Amino acid sequence: MKTIEILGDDREPVYTKTVEGCRGILIRGGKILLSYYRNEDQYLIPGGGLEAGEALVECCERELAEETGILIDPHTHYLTLEEYYHEYYFKSHYFLCEFVGECKQRLTENEIKTGLEPVWVDFEEAVRIFSTYESYKDINEMRYGAYYREWIALTEYEKWREKQ
Repeated sequence: MKTIEILGDDREPVYTKTVEGCRGILIRGGKILLSYYRNEDQYLIPGGGLEAGEALVECCERELAEETGILIDPHTHYLTLEEYYHEYYFKSHYFLCEFVGECKQRLTENEIKTGLEPVWVDFEEAVRIFSTYESYKDINEMRYGAYYREWIALTEYEKWREKQ
């Protein structure tokens, strides 16, 4: 498992808030499963925050089931990204997943409000979408950071896959 550190230009010398979570890479037939926030026109790799006492694998399974309605087996923890922005420390664990089955989506109020829906996107198109991160640097800092993180995750997945 590889760890990469991302240091935001605006980071504080000491972080006071920590957010840890998991994201799952699920690829079937050359397409990757993404979460699409229709009302914000934004994509993300599905996943979310770690709950107290929860194992990383359990977090990944739960978050993908809730957001996408897809049950997965997160078999390989291939990457951890540690990001520092403002006073925040974000730690994102990325897993390679196998499809297991389907279940009922369980979206939060905010996910419903933003129009979250699971979508299958050609892998190369997903890399292209996230590669636009630089265009958001001065206009949408949150999207810049999220797209940069997801772009790194996908390019690191490609490197990992080449070694297999």
